[in-house]
Amino acid sequence: MDILEREALDLSAALAAREVSAAELMEATLARIAAVNGAVNAIVSLRDGEALMAEARAADAAPRQGWLHGIPIAIKDLANAEGLPTSMGSPVFAGQVAARDDLLVARLRRAGALIIGKTNTPEFGLGSHTFNPVHGATRNPYDLTRSAGGSSGGAAAALAARMLCVADGSDMMGSLRNPAGWNNVYGMRPTWGLVPGEPEGEMFLHQLATAGPMARSPADLAALLDVMSGADPRQPHGFDQADCLPRIGGSVGGLKLGWLGDWGGAFPMAEGIIASSEAALEQMGGLGCDVMAAPPPFAAEAIWESWITLRSFAVAGSLSALYDDPARRALLKEAAIWEVARGYRFDAMTIQRASMQRSDWFRKAAALFETFDALVLPSAQLWPFAVEEVHPEQIAGREMDSYHRWMQVVTPASLIGLPVVNLPAGFGAEGLPAGLQMIGPRGSDALLLRLAARWHEMTDWPQRRPPPL
Repeated sequence: MDILEREALDLSAALAAREVSAAELMEATLARIAAVNGAVNAIVSLRDGEALMAEARAADAAPRQGWLHGIPIAIKDLANAEGLPTSMGSPVFAGQVAARDDLLVARLRRAGALIIGKTNTPEFGLGSHTFNPVHGATRNPYDLTRSAGGSSGGAAAALAARMLCVADGSDMMGSLRNPAGWNNVYGMRPTWGLVPGEPEGEMFLHQLATAGPMARSPADLAALLDVMSGADPRQPHGFDQADCLPRIGGSVGGLKLGWLGDWGGAFPMAEGIIASSEAALEQMGGLGCDVMAAPPPFAAEAIWESWITLRSFAVAGSLSALYDDPARRALLKEAAIWEVARGYRFDAMTIQRASMQRSDWFRKAAALFETFDALVLPSAQLWPFAVEEVHPEQIAGREMDSYHRWMQVVTPASLIGLPVVNLPAGFGAEGLPAGLQMIGPRGSDALLLRLAARWHEMTDWPQRRPPPL
């Protein structure tokens, strides 16, 4: 098997046994990036090749630090990696070089990862389509005329195109799920708090976004989550290290899966999305899972209104310094200005009501998990769209009233911090990948990964259907 086709844990074992050297892996990685990244544009701010080869040779000569020892990784361009630019896709920050690693990046380095560059993201991670005025658009490796999704679109496309074997990402509104589904890889939004953010700014109110792992296998997802997770004593929320990898073995027979479909018609779906999802669910019955249709458990519009209120509130808080400076506001994308302006208009009781709606939905979901082990939804409501589009303006004839309404299907889990794994779920009529969200109760991360692992053993879509690059 080609070295770049191997999964990350397999590569790690080969590196540990000295069957493969970190220098060989780095050389192959840089050659692959040179061959395909010009077309895909997933890796940005790539470091000097000679410096990377020197680091790889040093890794070969050094004691192993962890399972990532000698494995190349590129960091999503929302996080700081010392010595690399952190543009966040914005002209405001273009060219600014990070003086230190963010907590997540420091954990990856301590496990032995070699940081080679960054992965592309939309400006400030807003919108599930990876394009920005600094680095341009990331294209889908399965069809270079289509979007790779976002905001972890660069990471997902790099994995699919075999430029990386494992990657970090982040997810506020589907950013680890939509691009994973559209690139035929696995992406996981962990239970909120399992992977800590940065110990800076406001740390109590905003419980929407989280970092998480992406990979071409569930075992690699679990291993990377174990590195990324663990409480930070400088932050008020958090859990112990996930310890998921040792717990993903075993049967999933008897698990009850609740299929939510289009949420009783609330979520418009492009032709083929539901059919593709149901075909995958029928196959999942072969694992011994009991798949049942579930009625809409909560008003979709109530979830949506709570979501867009709390999201704008959070974005306004994070971008207020840029918005309040007229010169820098002029450099912001339209979606960022719209979010901050909305957030500024809310009074305290509006935020309170939105959080009460969120609390009501959490209580309802908790009751639902007394019946089901996991809930299932498509990872996106349509197939990858043209890369030149800013965002879809309609789905199945229904107009989208905001830049992100087309991703409404991800909000039920995001709003209340539930863990979700995207499963690659096959391909549509035009040869484009589809995905399924497997949603569990808080703390069920290992169970979802076990389900994903048995699915992977049955299907192995990433290896079975690589992109035609």
